[in-house]
Amino acid sequence: INIKMERKDIDNLEIFQISMHIGQLSYELAHKWEVLQKNTIGYQLIRAADSISANISEGYGRFHFKEQRQFCYIARGSLYETNTWLTKTKVRIPEDTDKIDELIMLSHLLLKRLNAYINYIEKRIK
Repeated sequence: INIKMERKDIDNLEIFQISMHIGQLSYELAHKWEVLQKNTIGYQLIRAADSISANISEGYGRFHFKEQRQFCYIARGSLYETNTWLTKTKVRIPEDTDKIDELIMLSHLLLKRLNAYINYIEKRIK
């Protein structure tokens, strides 16, 4: 059986693309850390970063705009959590500052885009 799930056009959604990139970069960053760093920060960072795109995706698949908006709010919360872990990482693992700065810059961009998307959904609800 060859069944392929339709993804609509979520792959073309900029906030989804950026969130997927943040998740991948976070994984690549934490993957190389020592055990203590992975156990204290790494796993939390990866889970928070991956949660952003997962919630955007789940909301996108919902039928009602109010549900979609709710999952975007959850994604935004995960984005703030990701930023917290990145800030802790910058202090505790200073040798990765350049990569962390790139992730922080991407997360600021995503926050602006995600807020604009939430505003778009709000207009659709009204």
